[in-house]
Amino acid sequence: MREEIFQYVKKKYKTVPDYPFRTAPTYPVLRHADTRKWFALIMDVPREKLGLKGTEYVDIINVKLGDPMLADMLVRQPGYFYGYHITRSSWISILLDGTVPFAEICQWIDESYAVTASRKKKQKIRPPKEWIVPANPKYYDIVHAFDDVREIDWKQGRGIKAGDTVFIYAGAPVSAILYKCRVTETDIPYEYSDRDLTITAVMKIRLQKRYEPDEFTFGKLKEEYGIYAVRGPRGIPEELSKALR
Repeated sequence: MREEIFQYVKKKYKTVPDYPFRTAPTYPVLRHADTRKWFALIMDVPREKLGLKGTEYVDIINVKLGDPMLADMLVRQPGYFYGYHITRSSWISILLDGTVPFAEICQWIDESYAVTASRKKKQKIRPPKEWIVPANPKYYDIVHAFDDVREIDWKQGRGIKAGDTVFIYAGAPVSAILYKCRVTETDIPYEYSDRDLTITAVMKIRLQKRYEPDEFTFGKLKEEYGIYAVRGPRGIPEELSKALR
């Protein structure tokens, strides 16, 4: 199963194993290319060291999970153990003898890759996200922004990436969500500065849906979804996400 894992990470992450331990030359490490941080370690250990019957050696892979409770749940299943010789944080060890299906092992390798990634890489590989983004009608005619075009430039929101969804909230006197847009491009250099606003980068957003000004008012956002302010890009509750679809 080692070779299957090597093929998997090479194809998906352009990663090849290295063998850094002089005293354990059969222990391959899988690393991030940018930070050289481990996301997996394969070892061969005696079965008895894992609390199993027999003295023969068996391969295990150590991976890191993002949720300690998930680790506690998994180690109750056959083929899963708390991290062998890596007891800190949420590392677990998984048998590579066929007890755990290969597809399941790949799932936890992917989890470990994401958990151990740099902040920049985590942002890049995270799933699409939904945001509420404020607009001030005093400075921009947001009500008529999409009258003649389907795509406009917008101030780059921190943490927002291409593929995300933004719901444009128009401030007073409108005080309501007006548009659902898809982010098509980000980090476009832009220079603008005045007494009230500085812009160093913009993103492109494409209109997907319009809402009537009385559908998702500030009052409704506050009373039904617990949103008491929209001062900058922010995530949205699941119930509001469902209502906006």
